[in-house]
Amino acid sequence: MARSFMQDIGTESHEPWSSILDSMLTGSVRTQSSNSLVTDSAAGATAFACGLKTHNGAIAVDTNGTPCGTILEAAKNAGYATGLVTTSRITHATPASFAAHVVDRDMEDLIAMHMISKNATKHTKVDLMFGGGMCRFLPQSNDNSCRNDDVDVWQAAKDSGVATLTRRSEFDLLSQTNQSVLPLIGLFAHSHMAYTIDRDSTSQPSLSEMTQTALNLLDDTSDKGFFLMVEGARIDMAGHDNDPAAHVHDIIEYWRTVQKVHQFVHSNPDTLVVSTSDHETGGLALGIDPEYTWHPRVLNQVTKSAEQVCSYLFRTQKQDVTEVIEDHVFPKYLGIDNHTQAELDVVVDALQVKGGDGRHKACKHAIGGIVSKRARVGWSTGGHTGADVGLYAYGNQMHKIKGNMENSHLGTLLMQYLDVSPSQVTKALANTATRQLAFFHSPHHDHD
Repeated sequence: MARSFMQDIGTESHEPWSSILDSMLTGSVRTQSSNSLVTDSAAGATAFACGLKTHNGAIAVDTNGTPCGTILEAAKNAGYATGLVTTSRITHATPASFAAHVVDRDMEDLIAMHMISKNATKHTKVDLMFGGGMCRFLPQSNDNSCRNDDVDVWQAAKDSGVATLTRRSEFDLLSQTNQSVLPLIGLFAHSHMAYTIDRDSTSQPSLSEMTQTALNLLDDTSDKGFFLMVEGARIDMAGHDNDPAAHVHDIIEYWRTVQKVHQFVHSNPDTLVVSTSDHETGGLALGIDPEYTWHPRVLNQVTKSAEQVCSYLFRTQKQDVTEVIEDHVFPKYLGIDNHTQAELDVVVDALQVKGGDGRHKACKHAIGGIVSKRARVGWSTGGHTGADVGLYAYGNQMHKIKGNMENSHLGTLLMQYLDVSPSQVTKALANTATRQLAFFHSPHHDHD
């Protein structure tokens, strides 16, 4: 979708257009978990991190709930610097699976504590973390907290020698220092960071900016090298919302990020970059029966994500909601100046759905559905699918990352590339607490 979008908005012709990933394609990855043909992000990321299959919802534990040493932890023990960069909460399933061990992905309070913990050599296991999710690090007595206890993880990180930052201005200063600032945590949002289409560049760095800074800092930290996991997390979330405009802009930002990494690898030929996905989300289809077409330029008129549009509507419901939708949402946010009564009705009806979460989901799907229909984009689900995902590689020994393979096998190949083994880490984790006493378990995740 994003390739066609770039081709269509950049030229009047149908000349082929390629992304940086197109030049790196080497194969595909099978994504099933141990208990389902359709994985969630926890099991999918654990396969990459530990090199084994586990059940949906599990964060770096095996099917018996026993912690499994991860590639990040093994790399740290072997002398590599380590980093995690994401646009989700840093405690969300994918980044968590590389540095925490819990039996349920919703145990994010415990995940936060695991992520700042030290390894067997008394070093912080993750040297650098950039993302969102500040609320999981603050005690519940703090108005900005979303924890279920009064543990101040942010202060605990500081007390253990971790540098912390939350402001864009502080982040920008990192590129001006010649001194080592690691270990470091930078969290730039209460929960998830903003979609690219919504991002205020004065308050939040982009994924590509965070990645470039991470590359610079980690490269200066260890003579042996580094392991860095970067996640374009909000691509998946836009898929859950069936929001094609938010989806395409976050994919393009991910391409910018890959371009930065590609340039680094080109300058450092002893480096390998691998790109893939935990899973596919949304069952995206370009073209809706019976027309053999889709219209990328419809997406180019959209200025806000469905998430932001719906948040705006909920804040203004004391006003005449029909008037707000017709005079503001359609023309200013969705680029629609000829809306139909049916389109208006579907949004108004969604706002009447009972229950906060249900109403918000219904609204996002209504907004995304209107844009999708006009663009002739189809979705088969608001969840994940069991489709294979692309596998991309560039750099040192990239010839070993090819073909169609299980996600767990890719995890094993990456460990072999770094010449690290998780076995000693796994033994050291034997007494790790993997259960959080108080937490809310969601039976389904809109953004997983």
